[in-house]
Amino acid sequence: MIVEVRPRLLNVLHHVWKPLAALFIWDCVVTIMYYVLPFTAPALPSALLGSALALFLGFRANSAYQRWWEGRMLWGLMINASRNVVRVSGDMLTDPRADALKRAVALRQIAYVNAVRCQLRRLPIDSSVTRHLAEGDQDPALKNNNVANGLLNGTGRQIAGAVGAGWMDTIQQTTAERVLIDIANAQGGMERLKNTPLPAQYRFYPNLFTRLFCLLLPIGLVESLQYATPIGSTVAGFMFLAVLRIGDELVDPFSTDVHGLPLDAMCRTIEIDALDAIGEPAPEPAKPVDGVLW
Repeated sequence: MIVEVRPRLLNVLHHVWKPLAALFIWDCVVTIMYYVLPFTAPALPSALLGSALALFLGFRANSAYQRWWEGRMLWGLMINASRNVVRVSGDMLTDPRADALKRAVALRQIAYVNAVRCQLRRLPIDSSVTRHLAEGDQDPALKNNNVANGLLNGTGRQIAGAVGAGWMDTIQQTTAERVLIDIANAQGGMERLKNTPLPAQYRFYPNLFTRLFCLLLPIGLVESLQYATPIGSTVAGFMFLAVLRIGDELVDPFSTDVHGLPLDAMCRTIEIDALDAIGEPAPEPAKPVDGVLW
């Protein structure tokens, strides 16, 4: 996620320069044909078409931003629920014999959120997951098709084991289970966003209408702009292509590009809070790299 204040115009140009260059060449062709060939450009309602397209693209960009913001809200819920599960286990497991279990629950939650991060980004499970698991815990959790869900199930089994050992009563177990349900609901919402793209109409028609409008724009402007048609039409086309690109970038809030949510930083926040809760040294918070927080 870009966190610096200054805009990144070059980043936008990097993605749209090819269609923008093709548009500029087409604008030059239309302008040359207007002066070389004896024809009169048709009076196209460019302002009306542009206004309708702007509304369409704005609606699509808003829909994409809603997906991005929902992903951020779900990760906010995940951060709070992770703090709660560590706190609840620490407050309820007061028996000195349960100290190892309290530590295991905290470390397992760190592994869990990193597993969620890897799955949402379609990355293999890495050392940020395995190094927080005890040697005996790795095999049953990592063999699951959904590794994160397997880790969460393991936390539930650990809490059930505490009840069986007499370190926690059933009322306390119910409280802890509510927190685990909140965590599972947050993960399910994230998986829904990741696995459900925008409808095909939201992806196909904006691209089609934007490119069609860019083709017609110089024809409708050439009589009024004349030699300035390539510049004016290209600048107008750049604005529409940029809005189209914004929608494409925000539609997947868990992507690995600069516009995705900073999952690494949020997992680091959970790790710091969990380690602080069990009294172990915690790493430094994640910092932006070249104005981007990953």
